[in-house]
Amino acid sequence: MIGRAVATLLLCLGALAVLLPFFWMLSISLKPADEIFSPEICLLPGALEWRNYVTAFTEVELARFLWNGAVVCLGILVFQILFAVPCAYALAQRRFRLRTPVFGLVLAGLLVPFHVTAIPLFLGLAQLKLLNSYAALILPFVASVFGIFLFRQFFAQLPQDLFDAARVDGLSETAIVWRIAFPLALPAASAFAVFSVTAHWNDLFWPLIATTDTALATPPRGIVYFKDEEAGAQLGPLMAAAAVVTAPLVLAFLIAQRRFTEGLAMRGLKG
Repeated sequence: MIGRAVATLLLCLGALAVLLPFFWMLSISLKPADEIFSPEICLLPGALEWRNYVTAFTEVELARFLWNGAVVCLGILVFQILFAVPCAYALAQRRFRLRTPVFGLVLAGLLVPFHVTAIPLFLGLAQLKLLNSYAALILPFVASVFGIFLFRQFFAQLPQDLFDAARVDGLSETAIVWRIAFPLALPAASAFAVFSVTAHWNDLFWPLIATTDTALATPPRGIVYFKDEEAGAQLGPLMAAAAVVTAPLVLAFLIAQRRFTEGLAMRGLKG
C-alpha cells in the first residue's frame, strides 16, 4: 500500500509538471493585457478575455496556417507510409543478399539528425526551383528511416507461413504488402502517425529555411508573426494561437491513444 501510494504521488507530481505549462498557456490566453503584465502571479484570470482568440484569427491568417499544417503533415505521412511499408516488408520477410547491411544503414540513419542534411536539401531544392512551395515542405521527409525501422520490427513478428499461403493463392508481393501486411500493421501505423504528425506539426526549423511566403507558413511559424519589433509580443493573442495550434494534436492523440499504445507496447518495438 505504501509503495502504491508513493508511486501514485510520483505520477501525480510528474503529470503536474507536464501539464503546468499548458495550464499557464490557457490562463494567459484568457487574461486581459493588464493582468498578463501584472507583477503579481495569478494562476487563474480575473476576467475572461475571449477577445484574444478573436484577435488570434484576425491579426494573422491563423486559419490559413492551420490548413497549411494539415496539408503538409498529411502529405508527409502518406508518402512516408508508401515508402516505409514496402521497404520494411522487404527487410523483414524477404531474403536477399544485402538485407543485413541495408538494415544496418537504416539503423545508422536513425543516428543522423535532420539538421545535418538541411543545407544540402536547401541547395538541391533551390536548384530545382521548389523553394516557397508545399513540395519544399514535404519532399525532404518522404523517406523516414524511423518508419522503416518501426514497421520492420512489426513485420518481423508475423509468421512466414501467412505470406507463403498468400503466394500459393497467387497474390503478388505488392498485393501481399497492402492487402495482408499493412492491415495487420495498423497499430504500428497509428503509433507512427502520432510521431510523424506531432514532429512535423511542431516543426519550426525547416519551414523557416524552405519558405518565405506568409501564405505557406505552418502553425509554429505563423505564431512568430504575433511578435512585432516595435510593440513586442502580443502575449494574449499569441498564447491563444498556441492553444488553438496545440488542440488538434491533443485531440488526435486521445482518439488514437489505444492503437498508439498497442503499436508500441504490444508489438511495434519488439525485436
